Amino acid sequence: MRELRIVFMGTPDFAVDTLKTLVENNHNIVGVITASDKPAGRGRKLNESAVKKYAVSQNLTVLQPSNLKDDDFLDELKALNANLQIVVAFRMLPKVVWNMPEFGTFNLHASLLPNYRGAAPINWAIINGETKTGVSTFFIDEEIDTGDMILQEELSIDTNENAGSLHDKLMTTGSALVLKTVKAIEKGTVTTIPQKDSSDIKTAYKLNKTNCKINWEASIDAIFNHIRGLSPYPAAWTTLINGEDALDVKIYASEKELSDHNLALGTVISTKKELKVAVTEGYLILTEIKLPGKRAMDIKSLLNGYRFEENAKML
Repeated sequence: MRELRIVFMGTPDFAVDTLKTLVENNHNIVGVITASDKPAGRGRKLNESAVKKYAVSQNLTVLQPSNLKDDDFLDELKALNANLQIVVAFRMLPKVVWNMPEFGTFNLHASLLPNYRGAAPINWAIINGETKTGVSTFFIDEEIDTGDMILQEELSIDTNENAGSLHDKLMTTGSALVLKTVKAIEKGTVTTIPQKDSSDIKTAYKLNKTNCKINWEASIDAIFNHIRGLSPYPAAWTTLINGEDALDVKIYASEKELSDHNLALGTVISTKKELKVAVTEGYLILTEIKLPGKRAMDIKSLLNGYRFEENAKML
């Protein structure tokens, strides 16, 4: 049995669950690498990453390099004398870092690789209407998410699942898969499989304002999936034209109503209890929305204090 000295690299909540699992299973974490503290909120108070907060609570050594190629950081990393590095939701590593430990550096990715390589695999799996996804561990190489596969675990995506609920499921499944991977490395029984590339591999592009905007000319299923795939963060958005107002609103949840109509796509229909938008194949009933400067709210709450004009539409 190998005696592992592990450096863990990660930043958000998704990574904390894995680090916590490793600590609670008595693995030797000799260092934690995470993002630098960043100013946040109105007071611009320095905000620590979720991984740093947990690491500090466990009295683990924390390094927060701004430059992963910096000589001082590389000296500190070498001094930890790790023989395995684990990466969960961090950033791209230079070869001098991932090639350092004896037993390599492996990454946990929230998709069934080679599909959904990239920054937002959880979101795009739902946006594209997938019925299954999963988590993968692989050894890091020069390209993004292309290294030799170690293990995978498949998970089904529920019909009404959103990115938030799927994130939490994959976080739990992923931490268990990392633990399984570490045990195989510890025993020296790891086997790897090269990823197979093909022309139909789907990519998890970085999310931005453009690809988060709702296209009301898309199919009802595509819009429904787009909304749930971006909820609760960063949220699908659209421009609401209501009388003289043009407002960018975020939509967090919806339901499908299949029916025939002759309305222009994007036409808004509101009653005292319901708000729906005309789309191909029927209507999308909006159930949770956020107006600029307001909190997210259910539609009944919104309709209590906001009036939609007869010619209101979504663009």
